[in-house]
Amino acid sequence: MADRIRVGIVGATVTQGGSGWGANAHVPALRALPEFELKAVCTAHRETAEASREAFGAELAFHDINDMVAHPEIDLVAVCVRVPGHFALAKPALEAGKDTFCEWPLGANLAEAEELAAMARARGLRTLVGLQGRSDPVIAYARELVAEGYIGDVLAAHLTSIAPAIIERGPGRIWQAERAAGANTLTIQGGHAIDDLCYIAGEFATVSARLATKVPEWRLEGSGERVPVTSPDSIIVAGQLVNGAEAAVHIATVPRNASGTRLEIFGSEGALAVRPSGSLSIGPNALFGARGGARMEEMPVPERFTLIPEGAPAGSPRNVAQAYAALAEGARRGTGFAPSFDDAVVRHRLLDAIERSSAEGRAIALG
Repeated sequence: MADRIRVGIVGATVTQGGSGWGANAHVPALRALPEFELKAVCTAHRETAEASREAFGAELAFHDINDMVAHPEIDLVAVCVRVPGHFALAKPALEAGKDTFCEWPLGANLAEAEELAAMARARGLRTLVGLQGRSDPVIAYARELVAEGYIGDVLAAHLTSIAPAIIERGPGRIWQAERAAGANTLTIQGGHAIDDLCYIAGEFATVSARLATKVPEWRLEGSGERVPVTSPDSIIVAGQLVNGAEAAVHIATVPRNASGTRLEIFGSEGALAVRPSGSLSIGPNALFGARGGARMEEMPVPERFTLIPEGAPAGSPRNVAQAYAALAEGARRGTGFAPSFDDAVVRHRLLDAIERSSAEGRAIALG
């Protein structure tokens, strides 16, 4: 590997204002980190690939994923496209023997995620999945506090995430109405938030869940065409964690007066609460804690949890940059990246259990 990790991004494009996650999160994140070089961009068409290469300062442009992953000067492939394309684009990167960063969800379903993780494992490749909340300093510190016994034995966890529903959508997002596409309130909003809960408090042992679609139609921007929705927009989960704690989760999108996100962990000796200004995975987050019956107060986060340089961009690039910085540290040490594709499979299995519990009307045990 070169002195800097040379990245080829699939899906960072300047079309439509560069509105995608690759352009608005990954590119600024990489620019902020001296350990990385944005070597190449790959989009579906030659024209957009060249325009993106010029706009982002990359050396190389590709419009065929197979050409990019075969290039000897690409060390790491980052897949930042719509969820239905994750499997088809991450697979050739792994087949070419490239370390791979794929945005979350890893696949459109559990089977795709399991296949990608198995491929990476068989080839001894390092992988990273875009569960960026784990990279957030507040969430990382909360996890450490729980592990060190700050709140004693974990007794209960409570997560609510109520976000505004986007009922009118353009062509670039209307496809999310279909449940099978794999990008919906459960997998995106819920997947990130539930992962943060589990990362701090522990994994689920059993789940009982109810999924519903309360807004059954969206409108296509411009034409006003009504589009039927099969994706769930209300998710209620109750369960027990492996450590014996009881957990309650409510994830939803609502047309009016969304109340935001709150994550609380209660223990035998104290409690912690993570309060984001937006989403947990993007932040900024604030951490509140108390022990022995004291009043909850905001807790400063040690500087060692901030891995990125001063002046790195805020907002969506920040925790992506944190994830890349941890990846660079892992590369220097010769260790794996985290969260890996194997970690993504654990989360996919939980979401699959939530779906099965709702469909079958019973509690599901996780192995």
